[in-house]
Amino acid sequence: MLSKKTKYGLKALTYLASQKEKAPVQISEIAKCENISQKFLESILLSLRKSGFLGSKKGKGGGYYLIKDPKDILMTDVMRILEGPIAMVPCVSLNFYEKCTDCPDESTCSVNKLMLKVRDANLEVYRNNTLADLLI
Repeated sequence: MLSKKTKYGLKALTYLASQKEKAPVQISEIAKCENISQKFLESILLSLRKSGFLGSKKGKGGGYYLIKDPKDILMTDVMRILEGPIAMVPCVSLNFYEKCTDCPDESTCSVNKLMLKVRDANLEVYRNNTLADLLI
């Protein structure tokens, strides 16, 4: 299940991407328009800023803004920043692989086989969608 952090992060990114003028937007505006707790949103936007998706400006006229064009923001990158590994189990993760302690042989593991298919299907969707694709 998608975490609230990821859901709210996607909503905030989409809100920023939908702005006609690319001026900084205050957290309070995003929180109000997207019905997100402002305190929770602050931590999400900070993660996105540290990851290079957003910039911020302090003071009057300050807020958050997209650094990249929405068409250059891949959902694979956003999901990994907000949600962590895309794979549901560590033994099929491309970037966070770990051998399962309860599995003697991955090549004969039924869970591994299924989770490889789930991972690949998710990656197909994420790799073929950008933030621009989420704009209505």
